[in-house]
Amino acid sequence: MSVSFHSEQIKYTISNASSISEWLKEVCTKEGKSLLEVSYIFCSDAYLLEMNRQFLDHDYLTDVITFDYCDGNDVSGDVFISVDRVSENAISVRASTIDEMHRVIVHGLLHLIGYNDKSKAEKTLMTEKEDYYLSLRTF
Repeated sequence: MSVSFHSEQIKYTISNASSISEWLKEVCTKEGKSLLEVSYIFCSDAYLLEMNRQFLDHDYLTDVITFDYCDGNDVSGDVFISVDRVSENAISVRASTIDEMHRVIVHGLLHLIGYNDKSKAEKTLMTEKEDYYLSLRTF
């Protein structure tokens, strides 16, 4: 069971990495899943835009893209997060950058667990889950 944090083409270091890892393991456990291996890769808007174009055929900015390698109840995948987008989103929703980063981190994990956010109902459930798990942070 491991959570790892990396950066691609930018310098970014997540604070409280071990606490975040434990929190994410708790999220999986509460969802009836086992966290096998999840890598978070922090990058720029430009980097994630290129990934969005290349792998998803989408030509727009996004804050997170997940690559799901899950098998049964074992949660595994790569979560790419645009630090630029998270910073801008934090301003627009009047949240601290770190709180918004934690929201996007758990959002990516929820995608790997199996939640989607395409429809209004799915978005509502995803936001409820994010809010709940954010309330469990102890760091």
